Amino acid sequence: MILRYTSGGYLYISAEDDPRAIACAMVETGYDKEFCITENFAPDFIARLMAAGFLVMSMGFDEPMDDGAGSGEKSGLIYILTPKLHLERSIIFFEHFHEPRSARRLIPQYELRTDREPGDFSLFDSVLERCATVHGEDWLTPPLRESFRQIRANPGCPVRPIAFGLYREGRLAAGEFGVIAGKVYTSYSGYYDEDSAGTVQLILTGRYLRDAGFAFWDLGMPLEYKTRLGARGVERGKFLELIYKDDERQPSLS
Repeated sequence: MILRYTSGGYLYISAEDDPRAIACAMVETGYDKEFCITENFAPDFIARLMAAGFLVMSMGFDEPMDDGAGSGEKSGLIYILTPKLHLERSIIFFEHFHEPRSARRLIPQYELRTDREPGDFSLFDSVLERCATVHGEDWLTPPLRESFRQIRANPGCPVRPIAFGLYREGRLAAGEFGVIAGKVYTSYSGYYDEDSAGTVQLILTGRYLRDAGFAFWDLGMPLEYKTRLGARGVERGKFLELIYKDDERQPSLS
């Protein structure tokens, strides 16, 4: 396999590449960056990246207009994918899952729901768009959100995007979306509209994943709040070993 790099030293991935082979090569060659680059937003390609352990992100930037006059005007946004494979991944093994006591007393006020039916897009779309509104479109760009929807609509894809919604008195108070690949769930983004609702949503999501038989919960970049939930840092090579183990076996989603 021939590895290709941009002028800035970032690994370039094309649709013809095997994402799993690329991920393994990143470990074997000591690639010290977390991001790779590609311009391809094809849903099947993105799904293969996700199945290989990449957390798929994107970015948009202004393309200069080539009018020959050096006007500096912009012709519009162009988008690229920036698949990310962290040097250290934050994951929760459920025997270490910790529920903050301060939030547990609030749990009876809420109900966690998932978009269990493949053709039911209402909750997934609501959470996806709310995350983009709350956090901005710096990485969750419009073409990436559309790719998520198309993957979600295709039951033949090797991964399944899913959303979790936390409701209080019938109103959506918090939510997150992520991707199921084999026996692993990867969180992508979340939000909350009520104080403490975000923590309650995390607790109930963790319980759901544990009870459904997931191997572990992938939380992406290490952060303090994830550590408080029991997450541990796992280096890149070990993370790939974990996700490629028994990756064809699906948990039981209820």
